[in-house]
Amino acid sequence: MSDIVLGIDCSTTGAKCVAWDRHGRAVAQGRSEMPLSIPQPGWGEQDPEDWWRATVRAVRACVRTVGPDRIRALSITHQRESFALMDAEDRPVRPAMLWLDSRAGDQVDRVGTQRIHELTGKPPNPTPALYKLHWLSENEPESLALTAHIADVHAYLVHRMTGEWVTSIASADPLGILDLAAGDYSDEILAGLGLDRSVLPRLVEPGTSLRGLRAEEAAELGLTTDVLVVAGSGDGQSAGLGAAVCGEGDAYLNIGTGLVSGCFGARFHPHTSYRAMSGAIPRTVSNEMFVGAGTFMVTWFLHEIAAGEPAGVVREDWWEEQARTVSAGAEGLFVVPYWNGQLTPTWDHRARGTMVGFGGVHTRAHIYRAILEGIAFELRWCLERAEEHFPAPVTEFVAMGGGARSDLWCQIFADVLRRPVVLAGHDEATALGVGILAAVGAGLFPGIPEAVAAMTRRGRRYDPDPAAAARYDDLFHAYGAIYPALRPVFPRIAEVAHV
Repeated sequence: MSDIVLGIDCSTTGAKCVAWDRHGRAVAQGRSEMPLSIPQPGWGEQDPEDWWRATVRAVRACVRTVGPDRIRALSITHQRESFALMDAEDRPVRPAMLWLDSRAGDQVDRVGTQRIHELTGKPPNPTPALYKLHWLSENEPESLALTAHIADVHAYLVHRMTGEWVTSIASADPLGILDLAAGDYSDEILAGLGLDRSVLPRLVEPGTSLRGLRAEEAAELGLTTDVLVVAGSGDGQSAGLGAAVCGEGDAYLNIGTGLVSGCFGARFHPHTSYRAMSGAIPRTVSNEMFVGAGTFMVTWFLHEIAAGEPAGVVREDWWEEQARTVSAGAEGLFVVPYWNGQLTPTWDHRARGTMVGFGGVHTRAHIYRAILEGIAFELRWCLERAEEHFPAPVTEFVAMGGGARSDLWCQIFADVLRRPVVLAGHDEATALGVGILAAVGAGLFPGIPEAVAAMTRRGRRYDPDPAAAARYDDLFHAYGAIYPALRPVFPRIAEVAHV
């Protein structure tokens, strides 16, 4: 009996495949890593073929456990803003450009306008593909001349599976070339790029049933051709759906490579303090605060600074215990986490990460705690500006992602934000979001609300500690003074360092 759906998550560093039953239970999983290329400072690229290879490995590993005959449908979530240029033979013209690629800063300065923000909901910054496409037009016109298809990750994978160039509105919208209110590509923006619609995939709503797998690709994935492909969404929107963030005042906290916190919205209302994304529920929006450093900072610390852990321990767990021995505020050490620039609410792509307040007392444990606290402080800084324009105040945050496995970090977020942090019912809420879409597209539920009610739940709750929250209030006011003081310095650094 075909009673299982697959949620495939093709992220920046790898692919996951989770098999879900109709009660939202994960019955099998598969994972595969993939390489990330940084050929120059500020650049980020991948071979699109690696998206497919990692997906194949993850799906095959998952299906070996559950069996191919039980799989009814699949749907895809993915790293957003990343895109590939494909030629007429469906071969990559050049490496894919990723969301974290910041080379298009000059194009943001020259092309980014209030009008584009009003159309797309995305204040000018180097993350959307729009500005990278302008960079390509100026620096690699030969690449665009060879391009027959511009594909986000969802479009690329769906084409590999079905042979059709089609993508979800919630997958293409992060590229920054859609009129968000209309749910369609913006002819005005395309004209500015000199692009024709023919190079872009067809748009459908999330949860739309597409077609079955092609025979060769089905065999490669270890699936049958009866498996239905259902349109998915970008990872941020999918995480919100998998956490049952479906009403005004609901918000999620996805502590992944970058930290994304999205508040549900029933209508599009652009503002510079957040970026608006087309929602995983059709005709809704996700108003997002985005910190470009989440678990990325933990990984950076472990690779570049950490040392001395005992053999056989989980490094993150060991450093969390060391950080617990340090008092709130890390004895005056602050980390401003702009390792990948400053995003919401000021969109300063020239900003750089800083550590402020070092003294002889500070150790690696202080640095680790200051990293966790700095990311929480940055989210509060975003929230205080964005919440004035949200449809309703945020009552609690539903947390997921790798960073949500840290008890210490979740409590820090609750104390700093002065809001409860509640864990999503499953670690893989992002994959669950598209699992819900797959279940609806396959007819297992009459609609998204029914699927959400059946397949989602909540986990542990972290309430703010009054004493810790008061202490963090004082620390936050000191944190908030650092970036304004240093902001004039960053353009000078960019100029002399040529970054």
